[in-house]
Amino acid sequence: MFKYIKNDLPASVVVFFVALPLCLGIALASGAPLFSGVIAGIIGGVVVGALSGSKIGVSGPAAGLAAIVLTAIGTLGGYENFLVAVVLGGVIQLVFGFLKAGIIGYYFPSSVIKGMLTGIGIIIILKQIPHFFGYDSDPEGDFAFFQVDGQNTFSEIFKAINNISLGATIVGFIGLAILILWSNILSKKGKFFQIIQGPLVAVVVGIVYYFATSENSKYGISPQHLVSVPVPDSFDSFLDQFSFPNFSAISNPQIWVTAFTIALVASLETLLCVEATDKLDPHKNVTPTNRELLAQGTGNIISGLIGGLPITQVIVRSSANIQSGGRTKLSAIIHGFLLLISVILIPTLLNKIPLSVLAAILLVVGYKLAKPAVFKEMVQLGWKQWIPFTVTVVGIVFTDLLVGIGLGLAVGIVVILIKSFQNSHFLHIEDKSNGKHKIKMTFAEEVTFFNKGAILKELDSLPRDTYLELDVRKTRYLDNDIIEILEDFAFKAKERNIDIQLVSERGIVENPPSYIEFFNLRPKKSA
Repeated sequence: MFKYIKNDLPASVVVFFVALPLCLGIALASGAPLFSGVIAGIIGGVVVGALSGSKIGVSGPAAGLAAIVLTAIGTLGGYENFLVAVVLGGVIQLVFGFLKAGIIGYYFPSSVIKGMLTGIGIIIILKQIPHFFGYDSDPEGDFAFFQVDGQNTFSEIFKAINNISLGATIVGFIGLAILILWSNILSKKGKFFQIIQGPLVAVVVGIVYYFATSENSKYGISPQHLVSVPVPDSFDSFLDQFSFPNFSAISNPQIWVTAFTIALVASLETLLCVEATDKLDPHKNVTPTNRELLAQGTGNIISGLIGGLPITQVIVRSSANIQSGGRTKLSAIIHGFLLLISVILIPTLLNKIPLSVLAAILLVVGYKLAKPAVFKEMVQLGWKQWIPFTVTVVGIVFTDLLVGIGLGLAVGIVVILIKSFQNSHFLHIEDKSNGKHKIKMTFAEEVTFFNKGAILKELDSLPRDTYLELDVRKTRYLDNDIIEILEDFAFKAKERNIDIQLVSERGIVENPPSYIEFFNLRPKKSA
């Protein structure tokens, strides 16, 4: 694990700077204590990072759960009651892992996963534009289209244009220039510029700018445009920031409903993120999905026990890790320790980081996820790829992550059904001699009820006086629905003077009296 520490250490610093505002922002958007987001970030890095089989995935509080958390805290009667649901959700995730439910992650089409990555990239860019210009009405980590501040993704941008903070905007552009210069030029000049990452330099410059302009009313940065980490007065007040679950509320049925919801949504988001990060990984590592569910479940149990938000693997932090050259799980673990150490030792210094500089870092992360080349590639792959891809992207931008994925998946299934409809069989007209049309119909390897429409249409269109050769030698699975269609067609065939020759591995049969008996099936009993 320490073999690539020269790659993992710089990457962990970048992930730390990306994770810090998101941990705080997601907690704020969730209506939870700010420190609960930091707890989830620490546990996601240290505990889940250590237990996970993913080399480059990073876990923490999830934006996709913010709305669920916000509602649950109100309906369950307080944050301590909600923490019981987080712990139980973690236990349910352990059950999912032991039942090997992680296999679900392998059934998401590639076009939908690519759409998810691109959609998240676009969302990051759109959501960071207001923060970049010093308009911080909506908290970081609110990735839903309809925001907690009453605006939506696009109306927030228009409001930001009319409420630009000059100091925040200037330091945002300085940070963005440093990141572009570092990435495109300086990183190729020597090892120093590879070890010291551009985001770290941008953050340091942002802090220096804050101190240099603190007395200037025009170019200075006001406190609401800075990171806001809770600052304890003493060690006791630091410990007071931790909350503990009220297990006396465990008999409340609503807590169990919330727990199952958290487990289900967190597991789906994690599995989607695993597929996405494995696709982004230049070294093509494969993450064991069942082990990931076990790691996430353990993380959620511990996070809930000490007052943290629910945890998932998160694509924003994971992609930042990959883009910064992270190679092993050490980068995720170190980022967790950096969160822990910094909130204990230097919370006051963290609160001097301008949010616009962190927005600049996230803008670069978003652009790398949603490069124009991705759209060109998907169009070139054909409509079967770009339609689910586009629907996923649009769905994520205008709703949220899971709804967008669901829409893309639904369209992907429709595409599969269309292709299945087209590929169920092959027709070949051999000759028209002796007054009879000789037609050969060859069934595909698998013929299911999806193919009913195509086969029924083909059989009904056969002209009178036809000799039909039905070849099922290559068919390994023939759905009962198709057999019943053949059974019904045999009656019509006699009326239309159609002879059927059934060719199978068991031999050739002319005009089988019963297809159900031939395929060793019993007819369904009448109700």
